[in-house]
Amino acid sequence: MKKTKQFGSLTVVGTGPGAIDLITPRAGQVIKQADVVVGYTTYLDLVTTFISPAQEVISSRMMQEIDRCRKALALADDGKQVALVCGGDPGIYAMAGLVYELARETGSPSRVEIIPGIAALNSCAAILGAPLMHDFAAISLSDLMTPWHVIEKRLQAAAMADFVTVIYNPKSKKRTTQIVRAREIMLAYREPDTPAGIVTGATRPHETVQLTSLATMLDGEIGMQSTVIIGNSTTFVFGDRMITPRGYGDKYGLREPAMKKND
Repeated sequence: MKKTKQFGSLTVVGTGPGAIDLITPRAGQVIKQADVVVGYTTYLDLVTTFISPAQEVISSRMMQEIDRCRKALALADDGKQVALVCGGDPGIYAMAGLVYELARETGSPSRVEIIPGIAALNSCAAILGAPLMHDFAAISLSDLMTPWHVIEKRLQAAAMADFVTVIYNPKSKKRTTQIVRAREIMLAYREPDTPAGIVTGATRPHETVQLTSLATMLDGEIGMQSTVIIGNSTTFVFGDRMITPRGYGDKYGLREPAMKKND
């Protein structure tokens, strides 16, 4: 009898912002149980705790996303249990969508599963305080795959609609003007003293946090590992924290409750 080929699985794993204790138990388990672990070198370095010498590890450099996903999918089609490691959440500016696109293109029979992770916007918001308590927009300033005129249109819409705005990929060595233009667009609709927060290397040993304003945000250090959060018209600073009200005060009032007297 002809032996039926057994296909494997590809699990796209989100490892969160970087701290080992912020990787979910399910993500860690999937990495441990995989035959092959595939990923960008920097992200693989963050999960060595979950990888054993018996596992095959395939690493690659930045800008090799398509090759990385193709390789992972091919290994799964060959019967392997594959974990494709992504930083943050796989479905937010990461590999989940690309894997599905390639699976459709190749007609891959392998099972694909996505394991969520804590995204940069979650971790950076928690570090800054509570800036995302109301509606917000996330916009990447990288124009490698999205035309700049489209990004500008999205910035304009977010600014005009008074969304708290999370900016991914704000600046690199080659891309230095996009964050300047983004700030200009925001200033057309928001006051210069609107709170802004910059978190670089969130939850990692080199983490830095800058609480600033729309007027002065460009005075701080911003790089590829930075996430910038620009508040809306109601965002305020309390101590060293950035807060956007949800609206409870307007609807219910924030009166101090009456204290019960001791019997």
